[in-house]
Amino acid sequence: MTNKVKNITVTCFMAVILFGLAFWTWFKPADDFSTSERRPLDQFPELSWNTIFHEDSEKTFMKTFESYTLDQFPLRDTFRTLKSIASFYVFGNKDNNNIYIEDGYAAQLEYPIKEDSLDYAAGKFKEAAKYFGANANMYFSIVPDKGYFLAEQNGYLSMDYEQFFSLMADKMDFAEYIDITGELALEDYYKTDTHWRQEKILDVAKKLAEGMGVTLVSEYTEKTLDNPFYGVYYGQSALPLPAEDMKYLTNDILENCTVYSYEDGKNIDVYDMEKAYGKDPYEMYLSGNLTAVKITNPNAITDKELVIFRDSFGASLSPLLIEAYSEIIILDIRYASIAVINSYRDNNGRAMALDLRTADDVLFIYSSLVLNNSSTLR
Repeated sequence: MTNKVKNITVTCFMAVILFGLAFWTWFKPADDFSTSERRPLDQFPELSWNTIFHEDSEKTFMKTFESYTLDQFPLRDTFRTLKSIASFYVFGNKDNNNIYIEDGYAAQLEYPIKEDSLDYAAGKFKEAAKYFGANANMYFSIVPDKGYFLAEQNGYLSMDYEQFFSLMADKMDFAEYIDITGELALEDYYKTDTHWRQEKILDVAKKLAEGMGVTLVSEYTEKTLDNPFYGVYYGQSALPLPAEDMKYLTNDILENCTVYSYEDGKNIDVYDMEKAYGKDPYEMYLSGNLTAVKITNPNAITDKELVIFRDSFGASLSPLLIEAYSEIIILDIRYASIAVINSYRDNNGRAMALDLRTADDVLFIYSSLVLNNSSTLR
């Protein structure tokens, strides 16, 4: 074969690939959601005079069209996986997309300490504390991310976690700090996800309860979902990581509790089985990202009330504390401010403020990832 024929063959081959992928991108139905990345995908932008000549460069047709083509590129997940495999195993990079793998666990690089973010979080918590009575006992705790167990020990950039905890304790001077790091180990977290495993944190719940002056003694039945669990780092790393089992805990106390969503204005289940088989199974705990939920325990041995300000870690923790309380209100101020939440009313038309002012204990519990990136708090 002459060089001329080889060149023509290679050129034609590349043209088929390039034009084939281009036509595939343009004419295939657009995907709405990326399961691996757990996010909606950009759709074809509006084509109009305003979008073509929009003053905001981020909203022009070409800018949004570029995002659309990147999101809708054929075999996108396949190419992401090939890139990640090459990055980790061919070029020897220690991380890809800020995700690294050590001891079979995927974790996110979190560095450095962002003190401005800690100030912002503490300010939001102080604002929330004003909604409670003068006799309410204030507590807070921090859930360390997996970097606490993995990063520095394996040569990755790592913030000084002890300094992080100390700084936050100083800024939260209105609340008593309950240190749960001694009750946690790497094995208490999912390998492919950010979160801890509910069946592994009974000792954490007991430590928090002890710090708040109550006692937990109940035993639980452990149940396992029959669908494989792939955590958020599975999609972000774009690596073919193995699936995991997802478990949850139940007992007679939990089965007899009622759970009310102020946001939806209806009763819900402690464990949402529809979400357990949905896009993000971890949202099964108290139906995921609801702003205000109340668990009522009719068999409580005390009349104490607890309010928990939490992120997603707190959703799986909260049911394990209800044994010691007649009522727990769980609030998530990442999606609505305390002022908005305070305007919610229950089935009897009673304002949330009445519940908040009668709370005996208040617990702020957030992951280090949220505290170090607290702009999500409202």
